[in-house]
Amino acid sequence: MTYSAPITVDIEYTRGSQRIIRNALPIGRMPIMLRSSNCVLTGKTPMEFSKLNECPLDPGGYFIVKGQEKVILIQEQLSKNRIIVEQDRKGAVGASHSTDLCCSCCSVSQALRYLGNKVRRQRMWGGPKKTKMEEARELLASLILTHVPVKEFNFRAKCIYLAVMVRRVILAQGDNKVDDRDYYGNKRLELAGQLLSLLFEDLFKKFNSELKKIADQIIPKQRAAQFDVNKEKRKHMLDYFFLAFLCLQGNWSLKRFKMDRQGVTQVLSRLSYISALGMMTRISSQFEKTRKVSGPRSLQPSQWGMLCPSDTPEGEVSELQQPHLTCNILGVIRDHHKLVNTFRLMRRAGFINEFVSISTNLTDRCVYISSDGGRLCRPYIIVKKGQPMVKNKHIEDLSQGYRSFEDFLHEGLVEYLDVNEENDCQIALYEHMINKDTTHLEIEPFTLLGVCAGLIPYPHHNQSPRNTYQCAMGKQAMGTIGYNQRNRIDTLMYLLAYPQRPMVKTKTIELIDFEKLPAGQNATVAVMSYSGYDIEDALVLNKASLDRGFGRCLVYKNAKCTLRRYTNQTFDKVMGPMLDAATRKPIWRHSILDADGICSPGEKVSLAFCLFVRSYKGSTDSYIEKVMISSNAEDAFLIKILLRQTRRPEIGDKFSSRHGQKGVCGLIVPQEDMPFCDSGICPDIIMNPHGYPSRMTVGKLIELLAGKAGVLDGRFHYGTAFGGSKVKDVCEDLIRYGYNYQGKDYVTSGITGEPLEAYIYFGPVYYQKLKHMVLDKMHARARGPRAVLTRQPTEGRSRDGGLRLGEMERDCLIGYGASMLLLERLMISSDAFEVDVCGQCGLLGYSGCLTLTFCLPRCHYCKSSCHVSSLRIPYACKLLFQELQSMNIIPRLKLSRYNE
Repeated sequence: MTYSAPITVDIEYTRGSQRIIRNALPIGRMPIMLRSSNCVLTGKTPMEFSKLNECPLDPGGYFIVKGQEKVILIQEQLSKNRIIVEQDRKGAVGASHSTDLCCSCCSVSQALRYLGNKVRRQRMWGGPKKTKMEEARELLASLILTHVPVKEFNFRAKCIYLAVMVRRVILAQGDNKVDDRDYYGNKRLELAGQLLSLLFEDLFKKFNSELKKIADQIIPKQRAAQFDVNKEKRKHMLDYFFLAFLCLQGNWSLKRFKMDRQGVTQVLSRLSYISALGMMTRISSQFEKTRKVSGPRSLQPSQWGMLCPSDTPEGEVSELQQPHLTCNILGVIRDHHKLVNTFRLMRRAGFINEFVSISTNLTDRCVYISSDGGRLCRPYIIVKKGQPMVKNKHIEDLSQGYRSFEDFLHEGLVEYLDVNEENDCQIALYEHMINKDTTHLEIEPFTLLGVCAGLIPYPHHNQSPRNTYQCAMGKQAMGTIGYNQRNRIDTLMYLLAYPQRPMVKTKTIELIDFEKLPAGQNATVAVMSYSGYDIEDALVLNKASLDRGFGRCLVYKNAKCTLRRYTNQTFDKVMGPMLDAATRKPIWRHSILDADGICSPGEKVSLAFCLFVRSYKGSTDSYIEKVMISSNAEDAFLIKILLRQTRRPEIGDKFSSRHGQKGVCGLIVPQEDMPFCDSGICPDIIMNPHGYPSRMTVGKLIELLAGKAGVLDGRFHYGTAFGGSKVKDVCEDLIRYGYNYQGKDYVTSGITGEPLEAYIYFGPVYYQKLKHMVLDKMHARARGPRAVLTRQPTEGRSRDGGLRLGEMERDCLIGYGASMLLLERLMISSDAFEVDVCGQCGLLGYSGCLTLTFCLPRCHYCKSSCHVSSLRIPYACKLLFQELQSMNIIPRLKLSRYNE
């Protein structure tokens, strides 16, 4: 299944004397991005979405290739056609190195002749012959600084550009240092559209040249009538290419554009709604692997407002745009301030595209006007004479739907600035910070954070690494994926049974509709030490809460099978269940199969039960949720079965709050032993107070207060970054309901029935259940499978492998001098093997019983069996000796008697 549209072309060619025109010939298929302008889903209402079994909240922006959702990540690279001065490895500065063109040239013709002799140009087959001088002239016009236009071989523009480059290099020797590659004004981002168009251009040109080659071979011959475009184009269909590029590991290599990149396309991660959103807005950078320096990893000041500072590996993007133009020298100007101001006025009036930016670089004494694609831009409110242009009446119009964001742009109230233009603007963060020099006002400070960091309440009260941890863990939280999650058959899907909206929410949560697809539950938390099973961030859970469904999750897995037809007229067939000979009932393993040989929905499946062709492998029982049978174009049938497990939290399952405070469940306590407050509430979770001081997650403390006040008032509080509900107001709410303003409660012990010595911090916090569960990780083994070659136990949980005692553990045992333990672990329990060794020549013999009489092991080198002894060595050691022998190296074993 690939979601794609046909590409059609019109072909016209001459055969003999007549012209043949073919219209709308399909030459391949182009994958379509979901929710793009050509997609079926554009402009549909939520009602129509539900009829199509699609989720209206799904972000789109991915492709479906062979039944998998593929994302093309945003690619980051240095801007093309810009002068960027940098140092090479030796420390020399230069935009490029000079070659040995130090010949004595006096005239233009001599220089051209010199160049023409230096270059070898491949001549196009059948083209007109050219002299060396003409070749050199064309080379200069078309290959060197290609983006500077040359009309009728007038090289003036190229000369000026080259001179500017030389000037920049000379200046870089002085005080002006080299340019910074990591500066975001020098970066361009490529989105899926640009990458796909590159791919298409490459393939289409390949396709054309192949077709032309074939036509040139066939048409001149006598039997010209046979040339049929239809037949020839079939061999070179484009869709094959497209699919190959999108569904392979995502490594694109296009020779034409010197592009060779790893991991451009990836499978969309559907662990939770947030992980899908976070993947769409991720940037893949090319410097990541090559330079192990802190350059790309550390935060760039120029990233402010463009990329999320908390989301570590790549970061998230806020706003992007895409026109295209190259960089040329346009002229010289005296009063640059006037030019810049006039340009901006024209842009605000709408005569120039809103994404074109103008910026002055005082060190180079240049004015840059950029309109190329992929610059990061972001909108700001324009400030004139100390007053922001956007007034309250505009915002009211916006909230009532009278105006849209585009109207703000066209009326000159808001404008886009890119990184370079921000440098010479004065931007105020809040309205009260505006002074006489201010040119722009930030729309909202919380837009600094991306999607993942936007979920955190009060992130400005936390230490920064904690926010970064939460960005990683928010993608692993179980929750809801979409409204159509029950129709999906994924390889692995985790769902929460009873998800809840967070009591303390942020503006970002509302903007991305996280409340409609939440991933967590509001747990009542008591911050106290209890039982000693809560050391090192472990949590104590209330058994009654688990019975009521706290943290309960569903795990869906699938099993699939294809029935094929083969070339030798045979085909696969699913048979019915085997019947027991005596009782005429299906045998135990086939007891869940229907008459057609496929299991029926709702049945319970245990280990070794037969589902259809395969049997079920899994540690715990599952239930069959649904069975899907379909066929594909090649007439092969596909059977997919969705298996469901319901899991309740157990000891060792991982939970986390929204502040990077992760912990595993350490103990599950019956409710009668839990402490309770004077209104009779038992906590769902008991958390050790030692998690706070060193982590400095004050945001979590404030979240608890705001959540408690919200529960009493029956409303949601906001914990938006750089704002949100004030602690003072929240505490007053608590006092109004007769609670302590610090959020503490009088708590009675459930074990002794006496009141505890201290007041306990007590209230609701939003907790996430993460996908790491003990059931999926637990692994132990006694005896089991071994590898064929070395006869050592296999590796890994999936293969039921052994637990390896590695080199470092071996060193510890050597340090203790526990030699017999070492012998046992490294040989006896692993791959002990009996070998026969000849004491004279030191080679391995073997016992070959050629005669039926009593047979001794013999040495085939000495042709005797009198010195042969039997030893136990590791099988891997014996293998090494034999492999050395195969390469003409003789390892000899020296034996001596143990009692001598």
